[in-house]
Amino acid sequence: MQTFLLIWFGQVISLIGSGLTGFALGVWVYQTTGSATQFSLIYLFTELPAIIIAPIAGVIADRWDRRWVMLLSDLGSGLSTFVIVLLLWSGQLEIWHIYLTMAVSSICKGFQEPTYYTTLTILLPKKHFGRANGMIQLGQAAGKLFPPALAGILVGIIQIQGVILIDFATFLFAVCTLLIVRFPQLERSSESKAHQGSLWGEAAFGWNYIVARPGLLMMLMFFIITNFTIGMAQVLITPMVLAFANAEVLGKIMSLGGSGWLFGSILMSTWGGPKRRVIGVFGFEILLGISILLIGLRPNAILITIAAFTGFFSVPLITGSSNAIWQVKVAPDVQGRVFAMRGAIAWSSFPLAYLVAGPLADNVFGPLLMTGGALSNTVGEFIGVGPGRGIGLLFILVGAFIIVATVAAYQIPRLRLVEDELPDVVEHNAL
Repeated sequence: MQTFLLIWFGQVISLIGSGLTGFALGVWVYQTTGSATQFSLIYLFTELPAIIIAPIAGVIADRWDRRWVMLLSDLGSGLSTFVIVLLLWSGQLEIWHIYLTMAVSSICKGFQEPTYYTTLTILLPKKHFGRANGMIQLGQAAGKLFPPALAGILVGIIQIQGVILIDFATFLFAVCTLLIVRFPQLERSSESKAHQGSLWGEAAFGWNYIVARPGLLMMLMFFIITNFTIGMAQVLITPMVLAFANAEVLGKIMSLGGSGWLFGSILMSTWGGPKRRVIGVFGFEILLGISILLIGLRPNAILITIAAFTGFFSVPLITGSSNAIWQVKVAPDVQGRVFAMRGAIAWSSFPLAYLVAGPLADNVFGPLLMTGGALSNTVGEFIGVGPGRGIGLLFILVGAFIIVATVAAYQIPRLRLVEDELPDVVEHNAL
């Protein structure tokens, strides 16, 4: 347990640093360009390279020492962050530089993230998976909760380049924690040995493993659909809030709303989630849909903060419950390939959402709810008219879709009974 705790602490510190950079650069890009499309491209370049590289990264995670995969990934992300600092100091930073460095960091994330999730099954007993996933989500929450308020203060004191330099230091801290720990060697299962071969062949094994288990495949399809709509909400909350408030208000909304992720993570790490984890996935997914719908109702900072808190609260319970199912049902020595393929497919809808969200907001939904727009005298009577209200309508539609999709998915027996139909593969692996 001590080894996992040390690794986890290093990753938490690194996530906080990354959150500082992400918030500061996001506000800078939107205020510099005034374009939701340009802003959403940051998210595209943050996610797409990780998705493309993930299947190969999973094979490498299973072949190599997973500690070194995480270590080198953190180091690569840190160096890409340092490049932004140098460009800022030289006065040469342009939008495309941010896109490029985010792409490099994303490639590193493609190696690091699936590897990180597989460490649980080689360092901890099965009974702690739910709580450990809650701890990982707690780290994610820290990366959402603290950076907005901290970045707003620090930018005024040490400027953007100073904030990003702090991020670089946090990457180095994470690297140091990985340098002082050791991971146990994994014994290869008969199924893994039977599928040894080329890099591409082993990458395809991850997909074949999922397809052979219909319950897991259907769960993956469910997340592809819902992730697309969530991705649109994720990228558009900043321009929606900035349409009626300033960056300080946005920071408070994101910090206070993000605290929901913190409390949800604390609950997951102490409780471990419901005994039937699929109930945790679907129940809290509905709560997330309701929250997104409420965010779009009115340009009211208090309402948005409360709804964001509830939505963020549900995320670690959804993710923790889902991850625990996969960690128990997938053999440890093939989890790198399977989790990477799972991540690549589930994340694939996010870049599409980022590409679609900006143009939809700027060219379709925005004009509909401007003064004199096609919906200004109908829908506008209920949710308001003016800048940002088209995005609000999009939030309402997204939330409603998530609720309907979740209820429909629960009616599928293979998905609802996935924990009963598949045997547990992981039993006692622990350090």
